[in-house]
Amino acid sequence: MKQHIAQIALVVYDYDEAIKYYIEKLGFHLVEDTVLSDTKRWVVVAPKGADGCKLLLAKAVNGKQKSRIGNQTGGRVFLFLHTDDFWRDYKQMQANGIEFLREPVEESWGIATVFQDLYGNTWDLVQPK
Repeated sequence: MKQHIAQIALVVYDYDEAIKYYIEKLGFHLVEDTVLSDTKRWVVVAPKGADGCKLLLAKAVNGKQKSRIGNQTGGRVFLFLHTDDFWRDYKQMQANGIEFLREPVEESWGIATVFQDLYGNTWDLVQPK
């Protein structure tokens, strides 16, 4: 049997606000934006050059879903963005106004730092060795 995780749903307040952030601030590309109804869209973004897991931007529709925005994992790092050039991406993200929570650290396994997205979800930016 062969399986893989194709997408992870990320609960957001607004489709267009989230698309703009992921495209302009993180340099992702828009994979799909399909209108499903007057209130629902199928919006998928991914890092440029990625051929694996993508993010499905899912607009919160009720109070319970809205309460999870920015804290889908109880405060732990939620997503891990791997790169082939840490310092290039780190500097670009800084220039784009990304909020970093920690200084970069070099470990035996690679270089990493933690940042927050527009809703407060925590991410690791990692260049593995």
